[in-house]
Amino acid sequence: MIEKIDTMCLAVKDVEKAGTWYEEKLGFTVSFKGDGYRVLSIGDHPVPLTIEEEENVESSSRSYPIFFTKDLDETYDQLKEKEVNVGNKYKDAENYYFDFYDLDGNRLQVCCYD
Repeated sequence: MIEKIDTMCLAVKDVEKAGTWYEEKLGFTVSFKGDGYRVLSIGDHPVPLTIEEEENVESSSRSYPIFFTKDLDETYDQLKEKEVNVGNKYKDAENYYFDFYDLDGNRLQVCCYD
């Protein structure tokens, strides 16, 4: 039946502008361009992120991608240097993480764990 997650989708207002933001700020690469959407590759991970152009983008979505990094502090500093809107860093028993936001206010998160 279901074998894997194929992609994660986020709605954006302007797919060209958002695609450039994801490339420049996060280092993602466009692996496919379709009419009103882009499929973005994230490093060598097999699950891409798809951004889809929509007129009414709600930034309060409860669904959001969580990305992994080996060095959270370095990633945090790099995003701040690129003037990305980042939140506070948090640490719990298992995870070290923070939220950040794209041009359309979509919540994204990055985490680090042992």
